[in-house]
Amino acid sequence: MENFNLMNLDLLTVDQLRNKVEKTWIEHIKLCQDNFMYFVKEVWPEFIYRKATKPSEWGHHQLIANEFTKISDQRKGRLIVNMPPRHTKSEFASVHFPAWLIGRNPKMKLMQISHNTELATRFGSKVRNLLASPEYGQIFGDVRLREDAKAKGKWETNHGGEYFAAGVGGAITGRGADLMIIDDP
Repeated sequence: MENFNLMNLDLLTVDQLRNKVEKTWIEHIKLCQDNFMYFVKEVWPEFIYRKATKPSEWGHHQLIANEFTKISDQRKGRLIVNMPPRHTKSEFASVHFPAWLIGRNPKMKLMQISHNTELATRFGSKVRNLLASPEYGQIFGDVRLREDAKAKGKWETNHGGEYFAAGVGGAITGRGADLMIIDDP
């Protein structure tokens, strides 16, 4: 993304400055659409690495993000994330990753499985709320929740995408999914 040289800004007309800001904003939005970590930094203000500017500063989060990108680009079919507690596994894998995927492919059908329905539904609620947020709308503006399908654990996008949450042993027979996320089985 282009950096502003503050010395040169004084030399720009209002229209030139507006065009420069608009161009920079469009580049930023494209970066959030294409790069999982930039998306997370934009939509999750409390993220510990929000102020870090270089991928080398993102540690294990960048490693996970790289693998999520491979899944999103269909270069990888399976991923097991195994880390100690409180290392953002669930926030990344069960909240931000599904939201980012749906933004990139709003027709995607996702299934979230956890050790009980309550936890899986809580993840579904967080993803749903993220999709309804203003920050998400700025990045993936044409992706919205269907007004008539917004339950915490079962909702749909305006493009035909679906999200379904279930606990281990729950009724998932007959349901298809483009991606299944299993978190804390």
